[in-house]
Amino acid sequence: MITDLDQRAAEFGLELTAHHLNLLSIYLDELESWNKKMNLIGTTSRRRIINELVLDSLIPAPFLHHEKRMLDVGSGGGFPGIPIKIYMPHLQMTLLEANLKKIHFLKHVIRTLGLKNIKVIQGRIEVSGELLHQVGYHIVSARALTNLGQVIMWCASHLVSNGLLITYLGRKAEEELRRYADIIETNALIVFQKIPYVLPGEIKRSIVIFKKIASNSH
Repeated sequence: MITDLDQRAAEFGLELTAHHLNLLSIYLDELESWNKKMNLIGTTSRRRIINELVLDSLIPAPFLHHEKRMLDVGSGGGFPGIPIKIYMPHLQMTLLEANLKKIHFLKHVIRTLGLKNIKVIQGRIEVSGELLHQVGYHIVSARALTNLGQVIMWCASHLVSNGLLITYLGRKAEEELRRYADIIETNALIVFQKIPYVLPGEIKRSIVIFKKIASNSH
């Protein structure tokens, strides 16, 4: 059961239907079941999973394009790619993950939920470019991957012009933006949206969405 997720999500401009909540609930059941056998996520608390992973993943969704290509880098247990795909089913979603056991889980979840236009690729963003869409993606997400500068250097080249890069920066967003300002500029990115928020338990976080301004693809 996903208690009050729809109400909490509404605070961030998200409208979760009964269908969304049903799919998210099934996803959580599968996540918890598989997590007992392998290390998918670091917490076993359903409440924390809902607040710190599911809700956290969905917060940037109102700012995204609905019928475009999205790449989720280092999907792990499926965050943020699976919740965003559930919320925005018309996205053409690609999940990139290196760990084979996690890939088995992601494929199982996709089948169980009946998700369409979503695929899983085994690989790492820094070495697997030939496996990805050669024109690029309208949206790229990277959550809990590495520092912001490295994320940008790995991911920016896979964005089409005006494409969006979603980064989850925790409490130190402004510090990271200052530290990596040169890398941001060099990779033709500008800050499109800054979303500071507080999760239940007074957990302060920020999501920064960058837009690519270079016209290097169509």
